[in-house]
Amino acid sequence: MNRIDWIVLTLILAGIIAYGLYKSRTEKNLDGYFLSNRSMPWFLVLLSVMGTQASAITFLSAPGQAFTDGMRFVQYYFGLPLAMIIICISFVPLFSRLKVYTAYEFLEHRFDIKTRTFTSFLFLLSRGLSTGISIYAPAIILSSLFGWNIYITNIIMGGLLIVYTVSGGAKAVAYTQQLQLIIIFIGMAVAAYMIVHLLPSGLGFMDALKISGSNGKLNVITTGFTKNGFDWKDKYNLLSGIIGGFFLALSYFGTDQSQVGRYLTAKNDKESKMGLLLNGLVKVPMQFGILLIGALLFTFYQFSDQPIFFNQVVHEQLLQSSEKNNAIRIEQQYNQLNTEKQTILKTWSTKPEETKMKLRELNAQSQQLKNNYQGLFQKAGISGDTNDTNYIFLRFVIDYLPHGLVGLLIAIIFLAAWGSIAAALNSLAATSVIDFHLRFRKTNTDMPASFDEALSKYHISKYYTLVWGVFCIIIAEFVIGMGSLIEAVNVLGSLFYGVILGIFLVAFYIKSVKGHAVFWAAIVSELLVVLVFLLDKYNIIGVSFLWLNLIGALLVALISKLLQSCFPNR
Repeated sequence: MNRIDWIVLTLILAGIIAYGLYKSRTEKNLDGYFLSNRSMPWFLVLLSVMGTQASAITFLSAPGQAFTDGMRFVQYYFGLPLAMIIICISFVPLFSRLKVYTAYEFLEHRFDIKTRTFTSFLFLLSRGLSTGISIYAPAIILSSLFGWNIYITNIIMGGLLIVYTVSGGAKAVAYTQQLQLIIIFIGMAVAAYMIVHLLPSGLGFMDALKISGSNGKLNVITTGFTKNGFDWKDKYNLLSGIIGGFFLALSYFGTDQSQVGRYLTAKNDKESKMGLLLNGLVKVPMQFGILLIGALLFTFYQFSDQPIFFNQVVHEQLLQSSEKNNAIRIEQQYNQLNTEKQTILKTWSTKPEETKMKLRELNAQSQQLKNNYQGLFQKAGISGDTNDTNYIFLRFVIDYLPHGLVGLLIAIIFLAAWGSIAAALNSLAATSVIDFHLRFRKTNTDMPASFDEALSKYHISKYYTLVWGVFCIIIAEFVIGMGSLIEAVNVLGSLFYGVILGIFLVAFYIKSVKGHAVFWAAIVSELLVVLVFLLDKYNIIGVSFLWLNLIGALLVALISKLLQSCFPNR
């Protein structure tokens, strides 16, 4: 980065912070801090919902996900539109009618205090951990750019973010997300254009798609069926996306306070529903476009010198280690294959089928060399982030985009991180204050009559936002080397979302089940979901993480119904 990049980056980030602080002016009470006085129009609800879900992980890791595994990850979102319809029918009207601050207040009305508390705890645990991962994502940028210590970088990133989140509350979150998304979409569109523009003369967008498609990167639809039947361990396929993705989306948008809090800020039911339904329509093509950038990058690096390892910092560490000679030898072999690929691609227009076959063979050899190279990190005792997925798009931005545009693209990753993390911190504070602090102090959560009491709750809310910010920074220090961040966040959510959703589904649709039965059913179900995850992790059984959402929801419904039948008087 040169001076122009720094100017662009600084102006954008400073402008967002200033805009957030300016828009943070609101009544100093719970309604203003957590729900923006329920005054947001549908388009702000839409942008806030999208901005909360589309974190830096989406824009940093998703292109790398498509680069390495193809575009089949988009199937993960296929259940989203249907989930939005269900939420608009069942969840939104109820939450709006009860005038709740958090989704979990409803559970005490329907069941009892222990069910509300346990569900709130599951949310705080899952959202707190995943927000820590989200803080780590933009910290990767600074660490990779300047070789800074990743632990210190996490503290810097989290500290900057906390400034306007603590000050502004929900109103600052909503308005800054609006501006952030506009800049983000412009930046990603420019990046896609530049990838195609930098291809050799005579090659266009369609040629880029044909090359990436011939190497399996445009695998948008996969059935998951093999000659041995359905592969339950396959992470992303049509069936797991529609069914597992539906239950995950239903839980995330229907019961996760980071999303519920966004559409509770709407003026009325109609505005909430409009924002959610449009999110269901826009999210799939948006994610498709982001993944397509990764597929285009794959083509770009067939014509350009592809690094054997995209994380430059760790790459340099290996070249200074005891495995230096082995690393140089493997890299030389890898670079030779790069040259062969660029040579064979010259026959693309005259011998397309022969070129496709040879290119696939060379890419398979390249991947084997990459695997051998990555194996050297452990031998050399290098403890940095040795997963490549999160650095692919970032490395392209730094190496190939013109100055000024580099600053813009790096700024949008920061903006995406801030938008989602700010909403998450606001929701964590809201749940802590409403479902724990005030509830167990036996203080009414309605608007207090006393201004001093309202001001006191307002300051308590800011304190909890700060505490959760510090907690998430601590978590970020422990997630280094987790692999694909976008996958890690979704795996983590799937461990809890199914059970949380199951509790709400029982509350809505199984009227005979009471609080005692659903509480114990939720505890047993959560333990079983974790057990299934561990059995899969150690290859004892094979179940993709998306199915955990369905398993958790069904377990809560079935076990609670069984317990209620066995103990009808409880």
